[in-house]
Amino acid sequence: MKKILTFISICGILFSCKGQENNMEQSKTYAITKTEAEWKADLSDFEYYVLRQAGTERAFTGEYDKHYKKGIYQCKACHTPLYDSAHKFDSGTGWPSFYQAIENNVDTSVDYKLGYARKELLCASCGSHLGHVFGDGPRPTGKRHCINSVSLEFKSTEP
Repeated sequence: MKKILTFISICGILFSCKGQENNMEQSKTYAITKTEAEWKADLSDFEYYVLRQAGTERAFTGEYDKHYKKGIYQCKACHTPLYDSAHKFDSGTGWPSFYQAIENNVDTSVDYKLGYARKELLCASCGSHLGHVFGDGPRPTGKRHCINSVSLEFKSTEP
């Protein structure tokens, strides 16, 4: 009986910490804010699903998976520069992958949608969902920022 009570107590503590972390993440404010109606008016239905509802596009279907022109990938929702093409690599996963973001322009949160903690990537200016970060990327960071193409727009730096 004592073991059962200890187990229940530990579970209660773990779930309460998880709930507090989620509440803290949800209360964060961003420099660029809009009402849901404004986001819906500015984005296509699919863009809204991915950027504002943390959806995911299917692998190998995005515009930027095999895109290797020189330039900057920006947030589709607010045009904040997020990734330099110099940091893009072919991960073979079916999504655009980068080993680092432009400093201070990508934020992180914790995502429990699959039943375990994953590091979610968000635009630091508007809070839009970009994708997730994993620890299987190339040097120098060892990180793979796995990004939905629909979350991005590309601005070329080629003449």
